[in-house]
Amino acid sequence: MHPLELFIYCPKCGSVHFVVNNCKSKKCENCGFVYYFNPSSSVAVFILDKEERLLVACRAKEPAKGTFDLPGGFVDLYESAEEAIIREVKEETGLEIDNLEYLFSLPNIYPYSGMNIHTVDLFYQSKITNTVPLYPQDDVEALYWIDKTEIKPELFGLTSIRKAIEIWLE
Repeated sequence: MHPLELFIYCPKCGSVHFVVNNCKSKKCENCGFVYYFNPSSSVAVFILDKEERLLVACRAKEPAKGTFDLPGGFVDLYESAEEAIIREVKEETGLEIDNLEYLFSLPNIYPYSGMNIHTVDLFYQSKITNTVPLYPQDDVEALYWIDKTEIKPELFGLTSIRKAIEIWLE
């Protein structure tokens, strides 16, 4: 099912005359408003300690509950991707990071509440020297430092994260 099929009413005037305009938009025949379905932004970060171990989170919630993940999440309104990753890392681990290096992006489909959310996932890397005690918080069940040579992409439950791990390991 195309995501636009879920939108029945015009978000501007509420009209039911909200029809397909093209493959990525709908148009209201009543008020003329055109809605373009664009992806949401999300971020994730490869955090390395001074021994080059990767910080890995275990997901506490669906989707992919119980599988490995990288710290990260959705970018909020009025927030840059960099601000989002700093906030998400603090929320999920208690860790404060301040050096970010942009790596790459991947398109993704994130299943959420019975709906597929199209995203563009931005991946960063951060190296830290102080590994203060970390506390899994928010939607993280546990945190682990894993040696790069022991990372298994198949243990990461989300498609784009698994693909990013494969790219990062190359």
